[in-house]
Amino acid sequence: QVQLVESGGGLVKAGGSLKLSCAASGRSFSRYAMGWFRQAPGKERVFVAGIAWNGRSAFYSPSVEGRFTISRDNGNNTVYLQMNSLNVEDTAVYYCASEARPFGLGRRPIEFNAWGPGTQVTVSS
Repeated sequence: QVQLVESGGGLVKAGGSLKLSCAASGRSFSRYAMGWFRQAPGKERVFVAGIAWNGRSAFYSPSVEGRFTISRDNGNNTVYLQMNSLNVEDTAVYYCASEARPFGLGRRPIEFNAWGPGTQVTVSS
């Protein structure tokens, strides 16, 4: 069973940047695709970005493409989300997630089955 813990959230002004981190433990991190989801107040949780188990490919929601970058450090069991050019619509709780099966690509939201507790990102105008 994997355990995921996010960090790095906070309050930032529109146009600013934040970098989220997610530390994983409990199983072989390097074998599993990872992703980030977010949930805004009153809305469903949605996929933001995913990265393949080997880090060779990444996928993004159209709403963040070109502004956010997902990356991973398999040596430190950590996945990151660099968020640039933030706007108020990016305000949400951000969740780190892991796929259920090894050696995936991280592009299909339905494949993710483990979640962290989330970290709040608030973007002010």
